[in-house]
Amino acid sequence: MTTADLHTLTGAYSVHALPDAEREEFQRHLGACESCTQEVRELSATAAKLGLASALTPPPALRERVLAEIANVRQEPPQVPRSHRRSGGGSSGRVRRLPRFALAASIAAAAALGGVSVWQYQLAQDAQERAAQAEQRGETIARVLAAEDARVAVGELPDGASGSVVVSRSEDRAAFFASGMPEAPQGKVYQLWFSDHGTMRPAGLMESGERTGAVLMEGPVGDATGMGITVEPAGGSEQPTSEPVALMELPA
Repeated sequence: MTTADLHTLTGAYSVHALPDAEREEFQRHLGACESCTQEVRELSATAAKLGLASALTPPPALRERVLAEIANVRQEPPQVPRSHRRSGGGSSGRVRRLPRFALAASIAAAAALGGVSVWQYQLAQDAQERAAQAEQRGETIARVLAAEDARVAVGELPDGASGSVVVSRSEDRAAFFASGMPEAPQGKVYQLWFSDHGTMRPAGLMESGERTGAVLMEGPVGDATGMGITVEPAGGSEQPTSEPVALMELPA
């Protein structure tokens, strides 16, 4: 492959879409090409932010709850324009009293809709918090990728998947990029670890949607010399409870 051909692979490399042979050749090219290195950093930062975007899915119970509450609320009669109302009977200027059943229905409607409104407000608050956290993670990943001392290590994962870890010692953070990882077994989750000279330290969980994409490893890199991935019970573990499915050395 010519040097001109290699220059065109920055995008595919940034999203881990190169075959093994081309990826290895391109990595050797990166060591001698500053322009490609800079372009990979910028493209990887953009891909990381896109990979962290998430859509909010309302809980399945919301539809049933809203329908149940609507069934308990009386529909209001159609509004009649004031100009079309009859003026006879001496009713002009009077305040008409609502029948008791209508008043009760109004109170029930207010209570039901109030409950839905509170739930929707909490849902919106949770969504805003998750969006803010995702944005913060994306910005941190972007800083790691753009750091002058950013280094990349690439490893093979089970079932033909691939992964790479980008480390910045100046930022003291690391980001893991996975491609094609199989779904964790039922009731299990992938957990990331820093290896401090053989002692494993928790570094966060991989959510189901992160089996392909970017994951900001939790906590500082510190003196870690490697990282690992294990399959753990939902919620994660303080120490690995299974053999690692992958082990990688961190770049110095």
